[in-house]
Amino acid sequence: MESPPLLRLDASLAGASLRCALVTASGLVTKASAGPSPRLAALLERVRAAGESWLPEARKKAVRDLLRHGAYKPAGRAKPSSEYLVAAALEGSFPLVNGPVDANNAVSLEFGLPASVFDLAKVGPELLLRRGGPGDSYVFNASGQSIALEDLLCVWRRGDDGAWLPTGNPVKDAMDSKVFEGCGAIVALVYAPAGPEGDGLEASAERYTALLREDCGAIEATWSIIQP
Repeated sequence: MESPPLLRLDASLAGASLRCALVTASGLVTKASAGPSPRLAALLERVRAAGESWLPEARKKAVRDLLRHGAYKPAGRAKPSSEYLVAAALEGSFPLVNGPVDANNAVSLEFGLPASVFDLAKVGPELLLRRGGPGDSYVFNASGQSIALEDLLCVWRRGDDGAWLPTGNPVKDAMDSKVFEGCGAIVALVYAPAGPEGDGLEASAERYTALLREDCGAIEATWSIIQP
């Protein structure tokens, strides 16, 4: 019997202006970052040299429009993670966590597209992409802060009882599925608008898998494109 796909899109997303790169990797050596890799350091220098112009306004608007739906307004603290990473790079506060997380953030910064990365052992072999509903939320950091998910595009995983639980989105991922030291396999998602402002999605997936192999010791790293 054929196994179900690792990620499927909910029927409610039919017709959405959305494309995603699904990235998986196994055999990882995940250690805390002692500093940026040479590739990341070079990228940060390029971003600082370009300044605010690094993220084109057309791409910034298209990504925000991808998240803008119903009650969800992608501005302020609710803006896409890709915007936060550009600001952090320009301020000299780019986050360094561990190999897979740094690879995720480097790809998001380089291509101006938000991305999520999860410990595959924590999320399991079945994921769903759909929008959050009224009252949906999860904790996204060690301080216990939570994010409201109504109408926000979210990745969902199966709980122990089989129910769907939200675990990530293009703004902030949940604490319960984040990647820490010792993680051996990941699944990641790069979110892009359909159309010309989403160009570069395939290139971002190629870069992601290359970083996982070269900087994180991945034995196997693959990607595919998923869209409604």
